[in-house]
Amino acid sequence: MAHVKICVIGAGSAVFSLSLAMDLALTPNLYGSTVSLVDINERRLNAVHSLMRKLFEEVGARYKLEKTADRKVALRDADFVINTALAAGHDRLRDGWAVAREFGYRFGGSLHVMHDEAFWINFYQFKLFESVIEDVLSICPEAWYLQLANPVLAGVTLLGRKYPEARVVGLCHGYRAVYYLASVLGLDEKEIGFTAPGLNHFIWLTEFKYKGEDAFPILNRWVEEKAVEHWSKCPPSDALGPKAVDLYRKFCAFPLGDTCTPGGGSWPWWYHVGDEVERRWKEDPEVWWRGYFSWLRERVEEIFRVAEDPAARVSERFPLEASGEQTVPLIESIACDVPRRVQVNVMNRGPLVPGIPSNFEVEVPARSDGRGVHGLEVRGLPKPVLAYALRDRVAPVEIELEAYDSGSKELLVELATMDPWTRSREQAEQLVERILKLPYHEEMRKHYK
Repeated sequence: MAHVKICVIGAGSAVFSLSLAMDLALTPNLYGSTVSLVDINERRLNAVHSLMRKLFEEVGARYKLEKTADRKVALRDADFVINTALAAGHDRLRDGWAVAREFGYRFGGSLHVMHDEAFWINFYQFKLFESVIEDVLSICPEAWYLQLANPVLAGVTLLGRKYPEARVVGLCHGYRAVYYLASVLGLDEKEIGFTAPGLNHFIWLTEFKYKGEDAFPILNRWVEEKAVEHWSKCPPSDALGPKAVDLYRKFCAFPLGDTCTPGGGSWPWWYHVGDEVERRWKEDPEVWWRGYFSWLRERVEEIFRVAEDPAARVSERFPLEASGEQTVPLIESIACDVPRRVQVNVMNRGPLVPGIPSNFEVEVPARSDGRGVHGLEVRGLPKPVLAYALRDRVAPVEIELEAYDSGSKELLVELATMDPWTRSREQAEQLVERILKLPYHEEMRKHYK
């Protein structure tokens, strides 16, 4: 057992905090540790604190639980810092999308307009990430900083470049779509092995084994014999839908998780050029996002009901089972020296993924243990996939980070011109101007001159 301090920034992210609470409750190796919850939203903070306290009492999980709005207090003596905070809420995201639609932007373009990593959200996230990591380096410099809040791709790149001394690891659950794939194929997930490298929200299944044998032939048979049946039943924008299979046929590597779903920007654009084309490929990002926001709202409301009802038992309202998130297993691995293979987002030092710049984020398998997190070198991506990664992921993030660092509105316009739905520079300029004029973006207007 290990007694550590875990600081959770943005603990009011109730859905994540429920998963965290479940996983902590099921990890006796960490009993006796301190969990310090931080959020500026008092109701959310109180609800999550109550939820965790009740769950821990119900299952006999011994943790010291703290709550505060003062991040610097919570960071004192922290061993692990989890950042799941969203500095600008979903209402601002959707307001920006409404503006972008007026100018002809659609889902399926870049990550920086019609996605939840839009430039008008990322600006506030970057400022938050930097302020948190500076506090970490000042108050608890040996702590592991676990970046869960988006944008993981641009955020890990930003922090890895500016604060190389920090122990930064990005985590994302998109890779777990491999287990969805296994279930559809009728495979026992405990018997599969895989490698899925790339960039966050752009990872590709390049190695796939079942009971030690190559499993791609099993996938190929499913594609030829059963995929159509699956498509007749699955929802739009499914991770194993016709779009994903078409990309697999093109590139001989399977797009995993959010690589081609709305959760990762609905890449690439050519499956989204019109409603008729989307219907042909069984794609509907609008429905996908409405469903996501609706689920999120209902889940948060249920969490509040349970947390604020003294008679409600958390373990009766929510299944007491592991969430599948890597956060707590990674903490246990490092704190208790439990060797594990994990999927992480780290800087491409090595390089770990050939062809991606060394000072850029990559998502790769890694080995974790008491000595930390050690990214593993991979064979690499198919050449066409690598080319798209450089054009559609690396290049725009480079422009976005340079715009942020320099405060250049001109570069922000350049970022908008890189979106596939931009047809003229004037269109990009108008988009940026309209976004900056939204009443709550005064800070961003002052930054981008």
